[in-house]
Amino acid sequence: MKTIIRASVIDDLDFLEQLEKSSFPDFQQSTRNKIKYSLKSPFQKVLIAEIHGNNKKIAVGSVTLYLYPKTIRIFSIAVLPEFQNRGFGKRLLEHVLGLALNMKTERISLETRRSDPKLIKFYEDFGFKKTKELKNYYAKNENGIRMVFPLAGKGEKQSISNIIVVRDPNNWNLQIEGVKVVSSRSYITDGEFQSLKNVRIFNLSNSYQYQKMGYYVSLLASARDHRIIPNVTTLRDFSSQSLVRSLSGYIDDDIQKTFKSLDTNKISIYVYFSKSVNPKYRQIAQKLYHLFEAPLLQIDFVKNEKWLIQKVTPLSLKKVNPDHLEKVQEFALDYFSKKRFNKPRFKNYKYDLAILVNPEEKNPPSCPVALQNFKKAAEKEGFYTEFITKDEFSQLSEYDALFIRETTSVNNHTYHFSRAAYAEGLAVIDDPWSILRCSNKIFQNERMKQNKIKTPATVVLSKTNYRKSKNIDLTFPLVLKQPDSAFSLGVTKVNTIEELDESIEKLFRLSDLVIAQEFMPSRYDWRIGVLDQKALYACKYYMAENHWQIYDWKSKSKENWGNTETVTLEEAPDEVVRTAVKAASLIGDGLYGVDLKMVNDEVYVIEINDNPNIDAGIEDYVLKDELYRRIVRSLFNRIEINRNIAQFVTV
Repeated sequence: MKTIIRASVIDDLDFLEQLEKSSFPDFQQSTRNKIKYSLKSPFQKVLIAEIHGNNKKIAVGSVTLYLYPKTIRIFSIAVLPEFQNRGFGKRLLEHVLGLALNMKTERISLETRRSDPKLIKFYEDFGFKKTKELKNYYAKNENGIRMVFPLAGKGEKQSISNIIVVRDPNNWNLQIEGVKVVSSRSYITDGEFQSLKNVRIFNLSNSYQYQKMGYYVSLLASARDHRIIPNVTTLRDFSSQSLVRSLSGYIDDDIQKTFKSLDTNKISIYVYFSKSVNPKYRQIAQKLYHLFEAPLLQIDFVKNEKWLIQKVTPLSLKKVNPDHLEKVQEFALDYFSKKRFNKPRFKNYKYDLAILVNPEEKNPPSCPVALQNFKKAAEKEGFYTEFITKDEFSQLSEYDALFIRETTSVNNHTYHFSRAAYAEGLAVIDDPWSILRCSNKIFQNERMKQNKIKTPATVVLSKTNYRKSKNIDLTFPLVLKQPDSAFSLGVTKVNTIEELDESIEKLFRLSDLVIAQEFMPSRYDWRIGVLDQKALYACKYYMAENHWQIYDWKSKSKENWGNTETVTLEEAPDEVVRTAVKAASLIGDGLYGVDLKMVNDEVYVIEINDNPNIDAGIEDYVLKDELYRRIVRSLFNRIEINRNIAQFVTV
């Protein structure tokens, strides 16, 4: 027999009237008209518990809810006498809890008779707390008790703590210092965990299926702003074979390389706290953990034409091979000893910010001084801030925001970071669609053309149309660009048809399409920084000495770039600033650097860059520290908007 919770229909009226009469004393019963009103009211929701089996459907209970902006009030909950003490009441409450979490309400409330201690105990065991006694609430001398299940904990963030959630802590045999082990029921219902902030939850419940206890642990942790592994998104990923296959595409080469010498066509890999018990599979285990972040995993592979992931299964400790337990203990100790799980907090911060950097990058978008300025600004704005690298992908879910300060590309880990962070609900600069749109000059050219924004005369060349007819309706010299070129890289100037032939053949080896653009000489380009669709700063980027670009990538000199001059927005030509904001707004609402030229009093957009340079002494010359604070404040505001903080504030 299967139990489902469904929405009521008007045909349930007779059952609901019967349920009222069999479950409540006369003074507590709702009339037929009142039940009918509840079924039709847009501000109420009536749910029916129903069992299915043997081609029969039997309604056994119901719950009536009043839906308020910050509260779901349980007006009535009842189960037919012959079906009581079989868990149906608890199933109804669990469904209400899931509904409340999805609606992001602040609390669930209800009233019950003071004279029914058994029912009060039932609610207390679930996690409700008594808040008020209501004199003569039901009838004379029949007092009520108001009870509340809080969903939005309040208070300052505390030192980071790690909590492992299991079905029964008595069956937890691992010894891990600094980690608290609690039951799924305790985590969901105990007030101690409802008010905690800045904790990491490792969900090792026995079942993660939808509406099972493990599912609610992850869902409730998200509602409490706890760092949860695995999160609800990951749990859904596990159940989608197509999504599992799609995600595994990121490491397909690694999968094929790892298993290419195997004679079998099936294999299972066990990943415990990001490691494998088999040393041969340590590297692939780490990559799998990055994709499917859960403490204990079983990944089944099957070989058809090539190796594919057949299934990903999160495990509880109970399901781990007993022969592996010693290794699980070892891996867990190593996992929790890492700095990120033991970092002290000497100050309270509202949110956590990760800044993605590459210490090995020769020309990063921000110099070390600027990075430290970002960190200082972030701390003043309420962020605990850490610099992370590509090796720390698995930590993304620990943060509230991601700021990318490494040169972005659709084809490397920066896009993967951005996409994953956005999927996790983090505020992100640079967001994935900005990286996609800014990285493709063909998209930009078409976007500008459609919106009547001037650009240098441009032709998109393909291998076919170029070889058939070399007539290009442009005048030499020309600038050739790879569609995904970034900040002068992948850009070539040609002065003759012979140079064009030679250069374009090289570019066609990299891309099916190449952009040919009119060359517009100028002493400098305007760079307008745009944030949240508003101008932020204005710079003149002068051409490198004896070169036609800002950067001379072939120069052996250390000073291979031109001078810069930062001015106030008021000093920049109005048309330049207006055009930059309009162009950037066609990409998105992130942080952009728009390059423009002003020739014969006409303004031309050269390109729009995500991940623009912010260097100390250059872009910050006018605004100083305020430049960093504005960018960080934008991330902070995005978090507040995403979480709709206003609904949690009680006036």
